[in-house]
Amino acid sequence: MVDEIMDRSEVLVEALPYIRQFSNKIVVIKYGGNAMEAHDLRESFAIDIVLLKYMGMRPVVVHGGGPQIGEILKTLGKESEFVEGLRVTDDQTMEVVEMILGGKVNGEIVGLINKAGGQGVGLTGSDGGMFKVERKVLGGRDIGRVGNVRQVNSGPVLAVADSGYIPVVAPIGVDGDGITHNINADEAAGALACSLGAEKLVLLTDVEGVLDSGGNRISRLSVAEALALIDDGTADGGMIPKISCCVDALGGGVKGAHIIDGRLPHAILLEMLTDSGVGTLFFH
Repeated sequence: MVDEIMDRSEVLVEALPYIRQFSNKIVVIKYGGNAMEAHDLRESFAIDIVLLKYMGMRPVVVHGGGPQIGEILKTLGKESEFVEGLRVTDDQTMEVVEMILGGKVNGEIVGLINKAGGQGVGLTGSDGGMFKVERKVLGGRDIGRVGNVRQVNSGPVLAVADSGYIPVVAPIGVDGDGITHNINADEAAGALACSLGAEKLVLLTDVEGVLDSGGNRISRLSVAEALALIDDGTADGGMIPKISCCVDALGGGVKGAHIIDGRLPHAILLEMLTDSGVGTLFFH
């Protein structure tokens, strides 16, 4: 019994310097993958976000919703098509994207945060012109209403956060003609983190973090080391854009970026408030 109490106290003591360091700092968390689908992980995510808030940090959530969009499209008899991991988004698909991301998923996350004792407020990237985009073209192919973020107005997010609430942002942007576009959630989170001057960008994924050539998690990576892993082929596939997102965020003024395993309960707390962490930290 005494040993158990000592173990718990050591965890709290270990967290103290991190709580002090991140007090009143903005932390942008991209929420997606399996962590959005499993009931227990959804609840632990919401608890983590609310705990960060009560510990004096200023969490901002940017969420995806690809599987949910795919399910609705399937019921409509429409097959999902992807190019380099991005959903081809015609007008009908964009209607579903706005309904699911800006409505159903966003509202569910706000509800989870509220149930955990926080006060979430839902936003989309089109609110207040938050995300200004231009149409993305890949390999000369037009993939529809998919946007590259070109400008960020973080005012709506700051207004919500400064009022004591937790912003929950759907990755939808508008072009110069006011037409809505789908945005990759990692890209949206990274761009928003830079605009906010965030202390941290945290990407929840379905892998342990960045792995070395032996399949072991790398707990810390400098920018140079991260780029070398891409160059030598150690990092490949879907990990490349996530690493690039973290590197770009650091280049845009974010102090630290993390890729963590969202399948692990309370992964955010374990990564941010312990010495060893549970994912990969990127640093300058």
